[in-house]
Amino acid sequence: MDLDWATLVGFVGMACIIGAYAYLTWQDEPNPFVLHITNLVGAALLTVSLLVHMNLPSLVLEGFWAAIAIWGLAKAMRSRRNVR
Repeated sequence: MDLDWATLVGFVGMACIIGAYAYLTWQDEPNPFVLHITNLVGAALLTVSLLVHMNLPSLVLEGFWAAIAIWGLAKAMRSRRNVR
């Protein structure tokens, strides 16, 4: 296994996504901004890795993962504005 820069970036992205899921599971009231930003960063980092080491199904998955994170952030921002 070649641990080049793209693989290391992918591992950091994977850690972000797993960390976000753990955070969601452990917190009774998770902060949606922490959750979705962490997921978005993880998806972006994994996408960089996948552009170097192409795996099309995983690349498509990360596209959906990023889109869902962006949607979650937009929803959290709208919710925050409505509270004020």
